[in-house]
Amino acid sequence: MAEPGHRVVGLNAVRTALKHGAERVSALWVDVARHDRRLQELIDAARSQGIALHRVDREQLDRLAGGANHQGAVAAVAAPAAQDEAGLHALLEALDHPPFVLVLDGVQDPHNLGACLRSADAAGVDAVVAPRDRSVGLTPVACKVASGAAESVPFFQVTNLARTLEALRDEHRLWVVGTAGDADRPIYDADLRGRLALVMGGEEKGLRRLTREHCDLLVRLPMAGTVESLNVSVAAGVALFEAVRQRRSRVPC
Repeated sequence: MAEPGHRVVGLNAVRTALKHGAERVSALWVDVARHDRRLQELIDAARSQGIALHRVDREQLDRLAGGANHQGAVAAVAAPAAQDEAGLHALLEALDHPPFVLVLDGVQDPHNLGACLRSADAAGVDAVVAPRDRSVGLTPVACKVASGAAESVPFFQVTNLARTLEALRDEHRLWVVGTAGDADRPIYDADLRGRLALVMGGEEKGLRRLTREHCDLLVRLPMAGTVESLNVSVAAGVALFEAVRQRRSRVPC
């Protein structure tokens, strides 16, 4: 069942919600003073889906958006429900390109999950996978931080993460790369092209022992300063876009 509703704020985020999950959008508020093409496209999309439309002044939009930059559009959206392991296998089998998967091992802060989803969307990730236990799901806060990415990036919660990693490696032939501060190899020396599952640890303890054991390779983000580690959402963004750089490059690593 979906989590209670949240508000999606901004033209791009609202457009994504209408495109990927219009059945979960219950209402759209738009700036009565704006009449440009981008806003009209949202209005037309809402009307075609039978979504309640409200034309309000900017002050009311500011209140609805909670101070965020709404650009004249705010939507009420029910959070999407996480899919299960069977759905993950079906998605991977249907892809017509090498899979690119982000695995989050025990991320518990909804702000971090939302930020990871947003980075995953920007990097072109096909799926985000997390365990059901000791891990946050698609809460309203996570979806709000994701800014539309919770609607566009398939999110899967699995009962046994180690078993899922084994299936990704053995059944779907993904190269499973985990990130750990004590790893010998810098991420920039690893080959992240091809069929890839990139695994990030949780906020406090990083990768769990069984998760580490089911990785083909462990890599670290080189740290030049005095801090020992990055926030998991920041680290995920760095790692994902190193993979993007390699996957778009014709030059071998």
